[in-house]
Amino acid sequence: MNGFADAIERFIDWCGRAVSWLTLFMVVITFIVVVLRYLFDTGWIAVQESISYMHAAVFLVGAAYTLQHDAHVRVDIFYSRFGEQARAWVNLCGALFMLMPFMFFIGWMSWEYVLDSWDVLEGSREAGGLPGVFLLKSLILVMATLLMLQATAQVLRNLNIVLHGAVNNDGGHD
Repeated sequence: MNGFADAIERFIDWCGRAVSWLTLFMVVITFIVVVLRYLFDTGWIAVQESISYMHAAVFLVGAAYTLQHDAHVRVDIFYSRFGEQARAWVNLCGALFMLMPFMFFIGWMSWEYVLDSWDVLEGSREAGGLPGVFLLKSLILVMATLLMLQATAQVLRNLNIVLHGAVNNDGGHD
């Protein structure tokens, strides 16, 4: 069980680290856009749109990475006081009854939206804009899939804690 969860989390970690580089590119491209606009009184819609595309990619692809590293915002009134078993139950129930159904719903509801965009190879509505809006919309399905994978890893890990007690990082019992 842990081997499968480890494989999922390695993939999620790789995706998160890869997409994190887009934040650097966003800063550089934003700087270039500002310099072009204010010093040279010129600009390109496609370059400006690329910033939005990268921003969307960081958030949509990086959501599972953020969840993996427990960096999402949460209301932590009781959770921090819980022991490991109680936290495992909260995380297990949250993944099974909230995260997974919600990601299934997002995937289900956005499937036709994304397919319609692919059918026409949707591009920017702006003259000179980027042609790949259909690719951007596909990231909705990527997000849902990655979060479902991360939820699966969480279910496996927390189920292991609930059934077998605390497990340390090297796979042995505490």
